[in-house]
Amino acid sequence: MHIAIIADDAKKELMAEFCIAYCGILCHHHLCATSATGKYIADATGLEIELLMSGEDGGSEQLISRVACDEVDIVFFFRAPEPEVYCRENGTTLLRLCDMHTVPIATNIATAEALVMALDRGDLSWREGR
Repeated sequence: MHIAIIADDAKKELMAEFCIAYCGILCHHHLCATSATGKYIADATGLEIELLMSGEDGGSEQLISRVACDEVDIVFFFRAPEPEVYCRENGTTLLRLCDMHTVPIATNIATAEALVMALDRGDLSWREGR
């Protein structure tokens, strides 16, 4: 499975903790992330992560494009409660495209844990081959 990871600055530490907790599951999948988030997680976990551009330099748009082209199966997107206008616009676009392309997206740790456990059980195998 192809998993995209993105986190607002205020949520990067929580995302890293999530990835540490589920490293044994995530290591079996292709991970991509915006640059700062990806480096933060890779340093904390040792996971191999494809780094996109930084969010401000187009990494968010790269990730959005991959969702639109059905190149992503799951999105973990930890958002700050009050994101900046730039982040809010990209976040809205990402959520809309995930809905359009039936891509499961977790915007908080509770949903992320449910999704990663479903991934581990094989409950998301319907995404394979899309």
